[in-house]
Amino acid sequence: MNIFNYITMASVVLLILLILVQTRGASLGAGLGSAGEVNTTRRGTQKTIFQLTIVSALVFGLSLLFGILR
Repeated sequence: MNIFNYITMASVVLLILLILVQTRGASLGAGLGSAGEVNTTRRGTQKTIFQLTIVSALVFGLSLLFGILR
């Protein structure tokens, strides 16, 4: 196994954990598009978790790409 495989595995585990930690719109109805309370401003820890999720998704995607190209 090369280094990109380890980075991919670590980033996917981190990505799963970060997605599970997020609590906004946690109900099934929110996932299906029902009209409910809409909060568009993220603050504090919630904003940090959201940004870390984006970074983790980018690392995951790039590690997959580099793993394929290598």
